[in-house]
Amino acid sequence: MTVQEITPAADTWALLPGAQFADAFRLMLAPDGTVVDAPAAAQRMMGTSPAWVRRLMALRNAIVAPLGLKAPRPPAGSESPRAGHIGIFPILSSGPDRVVLGMADKHLDFRAVIDVRQETGNCQVTATTVVRTHNWLGRAYLTLIMPFHRQVVRTMLSQVVSP
Repeated sequence: MTVQEITPAADTWALLPGAQFADAFRLMLAPDGTVVDAPAAAQRMMGTSPAWVRRLMALRNAIVAPLGLKAPRPPAGSESPRAGHIGIFPILSSGPDRVVLGMADKHLDFRAVIDVRQETGNCQVTATTVVRTHNWLGRAYLTLIMPFHRQVVRTMLSQVVSP
């Protein structure tokens, strides 16, 4: 199973009015009867991170702290989820077909959206990221993280395959 970059859905921009950036990645689960709903897919994807992603986030947090940017932290005992969060991200809305996570900071706001759709015997999971920058710091930050973002999303989305 491979994660493919796709064009974000037409309704993506409505998730964060004024957004300047969006991307989307899709994973097709094997046609073995595997079915997940959006909350389960989001938990598998964002509930835990590989060690290299955690180290990258720790580096990010150390770099941006002097700039006054938020450093999202995992819940105490990373195996125990916090109510209203998946991993380090607050849940903004949740239903069987879509989970929207997101945060707002002085440099940018973002939404991470996990959509699940059953299609011709396959379960399709799509991760969409939408970003609205507020200032030069947000634009610079987005530019700097973009090469890492794509690989992180691909890696995290691939975690949906194994519960």
